[in-house]
Amino acid sequence: MTKERLSPSRWRSIAGILATAVLLGLYARGGPAWALGFVALVPWLLVLDTDRTMLRVSANAALMSIAFVAAAFHWFGAAIGAYTGVGASTGTVALLVSAPLLQPQFIAFALVRQWAGRRYGPVLRALAAACAWVACEWLAPKLLGDTLGHGLFSSAVLRQVADLGGAAGITLLLLLVNEAVAFAIEQRGRGARALLRPLALASVIVACMAGYGLVRRAALQAPPVDDAPTLRVAMVQASITDYERLRREMGAYAVVRHVLDTHYALSWSAIRDHDADVLLWSETVYPTSFGSPRSEDGAALDREIQGFVDAAGVPLVFGTYDRDGQGEYNAAAFLEPGKGMLGAYRKTHPFPLTEYVPAWLDGPWLRRWLPWAGGWRPGDGARVLPLRSADGREVNVVPLICLDDVHSDLAIDGARLGAQAIVGMSNDSWFTAYPVGARLHLAVAAFRSIETRLPQVRVTTNGLSAIIDDTGEVLASTSMGDQAVLTAFVSARDPSPTLMVRWGDWVGRAAAAFLLGLAALAAWQASRRRAKPVPEAESTVEVVVFTPFWRALAGALRLGAGAGLLWLAFDMLLRTGLQIQSLSQLGLFAAAVVAPLVAAWAIGRAFVAQARVEGPLLVLEQRRQRIEMPVASIAALRPWRVPLPRSGVDVRLAEGPRWTRCLALTRPNALQRMLAATGVPQRWEGGLARGLADLAQARADARRPRLDHALLKFALFPLLLALVAFRLHQVIAFGGSFGEYYSYGLRAYLSGLLIWWASWSIGLMLFAALLRVAIETVVVLAMALRSTHAAALRDALEWLGRLAFYVGVPAWLALRLLAAG
Repeated sequence: MTKERLSPSRWRSIAGILATAVLLGLYARGGPAWALGFVALVPWLLVLDTDRTMLRVSANAALMSIAFVAAAFHWFGAAIGAYTGVGASTGTVALLVSAPLLQPQFIAFALVRQWAGRRYGPVLRALAAACAWVACEWLAPKLLGDTLGHGLFSSAVLRQVADLGGAAGITLLLLLVNEAVAFAIEQRGRGARALLRPLALASVIVACMAGYGLVRRAALQAPPVDDAPTLRVAMVQASITDYERLRREMGAYAVVRHVLDTHYALSWSAIRDHDADVLLWSETVYPTSFGSPRSEDGAALDREIQGFVDAAGVPLVFGTYDRDGQGEYNAAAFLEPGKGMLGAYRKTHPFPLTEYVPAWLDGPWLRRWLPWAGGWRPGDGARVLPLRSADGREVNVVPLICLDDVHSDLAIDGARLGAQAIVGMSNDSWFTAYPVGARLHLAVAAFRSIETRLPQVRVTTNGLSAIIDDTGEVLASTSMGDQAVLTAFVSARDPSPTLMVRWGDWVGRAAAAFLLGLAALAAWQASRRRAKPVPEAESTVEVVVFTPFWRALAGALRLGAGAGLLWLAFDMLLRTGLQIQSLSQLGLFAAAVVAPLVAAWAIGRAFVAQARVEGPLLVLEQRRQRIEMPVASIAALRPWRVPLPRSGVDVRLAEGPRWTRCLALTRPNALQRMLAATGVPQRWEGGLARGLADLAQARADARRPRLDHALLKFALFPLLLALVAFRLHQVIAFGGSFGEYYSYGLRAYLSGLLIWWASWSIGLMLFAALLRVAIETVVVLAMALRSTHAAALRDALEWLGRLAFYVGVPAWLALRLLAAG
């Protein structure tokens, strides 16, 4: 009987998985290990490339998820075992068995990476796989809300990127850097240039993150220019845990009595020693319903708490229960002296099973198997409530209870509703023996402050209570198990809305949309795939015959138009929020953008020519002149390094004086093939010549004259969207579709429509410019990496760009209209 041995490739796979698991385990602990986030996945990526079938890739990814959970969340299994009473070993085994379900992003990442790599090469493979990771985390939120980006919390500079794309955006960038490093290692045998290209890309990503973080952090740390009202907020950490055990030992009423007396004493200390304006107690500190007492004793305790607030003369926010006809809720109550309860916030994201069981899952059989399962109901979303001092100072806050702060939506909704600070309340007592869990929870909660730029006061039962500023810095915190009072200063300042506040948690949605578009494109390409014909020499090619002066002038006009558009957009962003509000802005747009573009176009049309070969001659036929040049006299074509006013070539003659004219054309390879068809060998001159020519040719081949025509993109399409938005504006502002016409006349009505049209046109120009920069950057990188899929990659990205432009923008407008309605 023989024993089967694992092949060397299987051992390498196991080694790669274990190496990544160890690196991720160290990375998850925070501190100086944050730098490992940029390389932790590399060992796994290197062995993932050796698996060729989807089944093996899936198995590899499932093993990776198990190894990751074992390395980074082993404490969570022990905590589950202690909470449920099944023991640490059983809890850990259950956690590891469930790992592929709890961390499904590994499987989604690996499968999409394999699929995209077969079709589009390393660049789009990396982008698609990274999008699959963050889209999976968005579609199936994880129990603790963890993502790779949270590991950069220890980097005070790099974490600032979260106000653009949240922790998910950081995860996306980390994945791309890991892919670039892994690809560089794979290319090390092809020379230094092949090795350095992907490493340069990784360095650029990290440098951009650092540059943005430094600038953003410096701006946020600048001293405030206003003297906003400020409150002293005292957080009371009583360090009383395990209410159930105390109930068994002391009785329910005695437990409540002990908890309240301890909080009263610490609160009086906060008022006396810290001059507190507001008191915060932790989640479920009052373990019964406030305002809806179940007994006379409960009613007496309710009156006692309100009496304490009246006597102290400061408002109190504390964790309690709330009830209505639908059920019971985990809540935060806001009490004011002399006024009673101002309001309550109900926890939106109760912890699955321990606090909340969905109706479809609940039943007697579940209660028998899980007697500790909770019965609370989820609340109905963010709520902003004021903290008011006795002398009238006021700060609007958005409360978050425990698991609420691992989801970005509530903090973002609170910022949109006018919150000036975040009040976090949590009962992390089940982390008492596992402080790594409390540290992770604190780090995740701090990202809510980075994303919204709202400071945060966070009170917990027994640690870690903390004061967090708008950069995510933990200014002060308590230790696990301490009985303490922590006092923070919270000011009534309205931060400028971040991109996360404006767009919400957009990275996951954008990644999912990108993958859907890529899948639709792949299906469409497969349906029309056929043998690619050998390109034939064309009989004529349209060119523009420029002299140096006219080329420089046309290029300067196009550069000026681009600079004018950027300046106008920057001015609008700072002053009017990307809105045109006057006809003078329209005049500026016409003079700075439209006029230079029209002038550059007119110059090009004035010198346009048809290039063709007649016998041994290259003929350039213009309206008023004809230029003839022997093909044999052409030594080489040199593509323009700077494609202004568009791509083109210089013609270098074999002998004689230098030809002073140059040819602007979108398809340089077509001209080269036409000349080569005469039998005279033609070549490109310059080290980058072939790449520049291929880049211009691929751009021209991917162009669709109807969909990409400037008149459709920047005139007719914006008009369609402007009509929809303008009608809504008329209904809201004037009471009907023609309200402004009836009130102020036709001129005012048409002027308003023109302003809306111009706003949409400028906005779509900017959006198209961003798409163009993104597409060209990815394609240039693919060509720099010598990818054989560069043409297919460009075609895919061009169609995805059209999808984002012609479908994504109307969809965004429809969502905005639904939200407004």
